[in-house]
Amino acid sequence: HQLNFRSLGIMSNWVINHGLSALVIVVWLGINIFLFVYYYMFYEYDPRFQYTRAIIGSALAWARAPAACLNFNCLLILLPVCRNLLSFLRGSCSCCRCSARKQLDKNITFHKLVAYMIALQTAIHIVAHLLNFEWFNNSRQSKVETLDTVLSQLGDNTTYWLNPIRSDQTTPTYVAFTTAAGLTGVIITIALIIMITSSTDTIRRSYFEVFWFTHHLFVIFFAGLVIHGIGRIVRHQTSDSMQVHEYKFCQNRTKDWGKIPECPIPLFEGGDPMTWKWVLGPMILYVCERFIRLYRSQQRVVVTKAVIHPSKVLELQMQKKGFKMQVGQYIFINCPSISQLEWHPFTLTSAPEEDYFSVHIRSVGDWTEGMFQAFGENKDEAMNQLQPRIAVDGPFGTASEDVFHYEVSVLVGAGIGVTPFASILKSIWYKYENCDAGLRTKKIYFFWICRETQAFEWFADLLRSLESQMEQLGKRDFLNYKLYLTGWDSTQAAHVKVHIDKETDVVTGLKQKTHYGRPNWDKEFQMIAQTNPKTTVGVFLCGPQALANVLEQCSNKYSEVNPLGVHFHFNKENF
Repeated sequence: HQLNFRSLGIMSNWVINHGLSALVIVVWLGINIFLFVYYYMFYEYDPRFQYTRAIIGSALAWARAPAACLNFNCLLILLPVCRNLLSFLRGSCSCCRCSARKQLDKNITFHKLVAYMIALQTAIHIVAHLLNFEWFNNSRQSKVETLDTVLSQLGDNTTYWLNPIRSDQTTPTYVAFTTAAGLTGVIITIALIIMITSSTDTIRRSYFEVFWFTHHLFVIFFAGLVIHGIGRIVRHQTSDSMQVHEYKFCQNRTKDWGKIPECPIPLFEGGDPMTWKWVLGPMILYVCERFIRLYRSQQRVVVTKAVIHPSKVLELQMQKKGFKMQVGQYIFINCPSISQLEWHPFTLTSAPEEDYFSVHIRSVGDWTEGMFQAFGENKDEAMNQLQPRIAVDGPFGTASEDVFHYEVSVLVGAGIGVTPFASILKSIWYKYENCDAGLRTKKIYFFWICRETQAFEWFADLLRSLESQMEQLGKRDFLNYKLYLTGWDSTQAAHVKVHIDKETDVVTGLKQKTHYGRPNWDKEFQMIAQTNPKTTVGVFLCGPQALANVLEQCSNKYSEVNPLGVHFHFNKENF
């Protein structure tokens, strides 16, 4: 029975954390299935396409059904990357439950799912049309007077043809590269393949520039998509022709076509292009999005201070007229002297209460190394004369904005992933300094996992200030933090052993001693659950996916079935 209750608890918390996401995915898949089945049946059985099916059979339906799904998914693909739209929706949903706002943080995941669906439907569409062109070509070149051959010969001197291949001296390959539908189809497919293959995690993390530049092929993709249908190669019998030319009576009387009144020569026409009707709205929305970004990128940004921290971490403190932020938000930074086109996301490490906004940039690639060299000296006084131009777009919302909606929050940062929590902890410091009565948060658990001892240094001052302030206010238990060092050598271990009895930690200088190794998350979650009964606990992570899987599993495992019991709500930063 206890095992059943535990399983029920895990299931119920999964529903709380992922139920709405699962519903969105189910609805999205349901719409795709409906569109595929509906249009397959439509093109397979609609009387207007009976003569078309006489040439290419069910390949018509297999080509058109995925085309409908492609229209729907191409409508969706741009929406998750409209960052200003998402920020607006997040602000509009501020009165909603956190589980509803959390869906906006999964925008990139949904963007990827839609892209995979586009790739799948494109593959089906291409295979079906390759078969269509082959059968169109065979019917055109056939010398036997079968129904499909007769149909292929119709309309040579008019616009009422059915077979798009108008010559018996050609090949499907030639048609594919000389017709609007064929050529745009090839261009769209190449662009799609390049975008998908260059957006894998390996390339995106190791060669971000490749990902960035190739992803802008979406402009060519959408341009080709809109043009793709103007050739109107999928044709059907006109309504007027169907009234005087009945398929069932005339299909086996091809020699009498045009000779008897019951069977005049059938006339055909192409359908109106539909794709532009699906994608025009999102395209206009995205263009507006880019204009907003362009406008904001032209606003003057002043770098007031640049600080070099250990582990090749650069802190930039900046000011920009009208800039307003919330904790946990992020911005995109462009430095034209390094790259005119590249924009990189960075979490804000300053608090809303400060008169500047700041980011911490770790040198891990060409662009970040360029930033490190450009601002690699503390120039303070001469900064205004020597600094390269910086453009900033944002801020944009993330899951960490919801941290103050919970009475108890667990913050987990890995390496440079600690940056959003710097903003949060600074803001808490200011709220207590200003006696903010609206602060709902009663307890913070903070875990920071790092490989190098030097990485702790730039953040230790903030923690030391918080330690001191909370002691003065008699709230020593408000902040419970644990720092974990995952990389050390025998010399460091011996040094720690010698100074084990010191009141402060030999690595950070803080009263809380540094832990060596990795956290025992089961033990930590169990302790938090016991200490905070009948509480909804927000768990926030900025770190790798492997750690996210562990924390999410623990969040589900240690949440109680009882609605009045402790519940953990897991949130992860996504860029």
